[in-house]
Amino acid sequence: MARKRSDTRRNDTRSPSFADSVFINCPFDKHYWPMFEAIVFCVVDCGFSPRSALEQIDSGDVRLQKIRTLISGSKYAIHDISRIEVSAASPYPRFNMPFELGLDLGCRFFGAGVCATKKCLILEKKQYRYQRVLSDIAGQDIRAHHGSPDLAITIVREWLRNVSGRTTVPGPNQIKVHFRGFVNDLPKMAKVAGLDRKDLQFVDYLVLASEWLKAVDKPPGSS
Repeated sequence: MARKRSDTRRNDTRSPSFADSVFINCPFDKHYWPMFEAIVFCVVDCGFSPRSALEQIDSGDVRLQKIRTLISGSKYAIHDISRIEVSAASPYPRFNMPFELGLDLGCRFFGAGVCATKKCLILEKKQYRYQRVLSDIAGQDIRAHHGSPDLAITIVREWLRNVSGRTTVPGPNQIKVHFRGFVNDLPKMAKVAGLDRKDLQFVDYLVLASEWLKAVDKPPGSS
């Protein structure tokens, strides 16, 4: 029997429910992108709806308002604070991710109603490194992915299964098999859709991942 999967495709009239939404707050640079794609795919394969600041590109939108809307509309959130490190390109760390983590925690701690039920996962590249720059979150269960998309899939899957209590969440090995198959098929799928695999927008990636998983889930012999 095929698993019931939420429809993660976006349209103008319907947004994912609060209980299905997972806000992903992470770097968007080219070095992090393979990790981002793995996390997004994992969230979809687990039956949830990934949300990102990249899902709407509107120059008239104030970024902070967009982030507030995403945070308040998502029961779950994944925050990767790996960019607290400096790079050769800049002597300064990126503060956007810790800032959005703070907004999310504030929404949970001080919000009422469903906001008080929010859950979050904090990711880092290296264990305990965050304590040197963000000691206020010491005591939280920070998970280190060591730059490995495979490990990130395991961490995200285990967290979603635990905090949601959903028995329909597939095992990590199955998700990794699915992800490898999707990555293999993605260039052809993108070409058929008239898209550039090397420059896929978040919404396009999300639709292609959802459609690929729906095809995998179809019972044998179904049309």
